[in-house]
Amino acid sequence: MKVVLDTNVFVSGVFFSGPPHQILQAWRGGKLQLVISPEIFDEYSRVGEELGEQFPEVDLRPVLELVIFTAEMVTPADSSESICGDPDDDKFFLCAISAPCKVIVSGDKHLLVKSGYAGVQVLKPRDFVEKILS
Repeated sequence: MKVVLDTNVFVSGVFFSGPPHQILQAWRGGKLQLVISPEIFDEYSRVGEELGEQFPEVDLRPVLELVIFTAEMVTPADSSESICGDPDDDKFFLCAISAPCKVIVSGDKHLLVKSGYAGVQVLKPRDFVEKILS
């Protein structure tokens, strides 16, 4: 199954336990196909590096390298219209639509409220684990 992870889910999965970590484990185990765009990867790197300063014992580099080698990289379609209340979140929908991918995992209210847009469902990490991975 293809899935787009918002940045907070990805970074939380690297640095902490809980549903985001379970999702990353499923991806590492080959149960999920992570779909990203260059813009999403850049955000993963930037936010991960910022959090890494607070948690120097966690090495983000191997996970980012795995993303480079195993994730499906798409060039998202351009959109002249805004999708989310926060236009910075549009990149997740544009990535999913371009893949095509039917699921974004996010706890972001701007994404959650648009669940169903262009046939893309947005699930909170816990819901994804319970409904899809279990």
